[in-house]
Amino acid sequence: MKKLLFPVIALSIILLPCLVWAEGNKFVLLSSTIGPIDSGIVEVLENSFEKETGIRVRHVGAGTGAALNIARKGNIDLVMAHAKSLEEKFVQEGFGTERIDLMYNDFIIVGPADDPAGIRGIKSATEALKKIVDKQAIFISRGDKSGTHVAEMVLWEKAGLKPSGSWYTIFEKGFAGNAPTLRFTDQKKAYTVIDRATFLAIKNEIKLDVLVEKDNVLLNYITLIPVNPKKFPKVNYEDTMIFVKWLISPDKGQAVIKEFGKDKYGCPLFFPNSKEWIKAQEISK
Repeated sequence: MKKLLFPVIALSIILLPCLVWAEGNKFVLLSSTIGPIDSGIVEVLENSFEKETGIRVRHVGAGTGAALNIARKGNIDLVMAHAKSLEEKFVQEGFGTERIDLMYNDFIIVGPADDPAGIRGIKSATEALKKIVDKQAIFISRGDKSGTHVAEMVLWEKAGLKPSGSWYTIFEKGFAGNAPTLRFTDQKKAYTVIDRATFLAIKNEIKLDVLVEKDNVLLNYITLIPVNPKKFPKVNYEDTMIFVKWLISPDKGQAVIKEFGKDKYGCPLFFPNSKEWIKAQEISK
């Protein structure tokens, strides 16, 4: 895995300064966790913002851990992530200015229709994991320190378990994202923790069922972190903050997030969560 991943990241780090320089001050480079990219919402937000402001935003995708590590090189202007502990460390170390609430969706536990572990309909995600362990049912993990992997490990910790054994499988290509992990889980007729947006995006390609959902511990919060211009003076902080303010505005980025997915799936894939959005909702009541 390291041999495959290193050239991609290395090439990105080499080329990104050239990309930013070529576009001048009207270019923002985003390092984003893969789930929102796979769902299509990142591209929709970028294009809507560019149409309104003329400022281009382009992204590179990686699991949250890798996305933050790329930003630590100073070649990224903004990070979109979903692993609170990793994000807080990034800010505490001075690489980012602050964590800014953007949106959320949720994780689900999916598995084969015959459900050998018998977890279908269980209200508690941690209780479902305990049953998977008891039955030694095959479970697939991304195992790549991505936001999804971190969320999975938090669930195991809350359940008081340390998963190990032949039933617990690390997907060697987990760094490629949630969609490949979900397809691999389907091939193995196994269980996994995945974000709902990815499941909805490829559900017609797989035979897995949603077995456990709507537990508060499964909520998946996605945040923005501007890269610190005091540490990296060359970042385009000015245009980055214009983009951030657009994203968190109730009648702009938050409105786009609110509607995304409704036409195709009959329900939104993400929910607005900025402080500005929450305040606007309270005022309107």
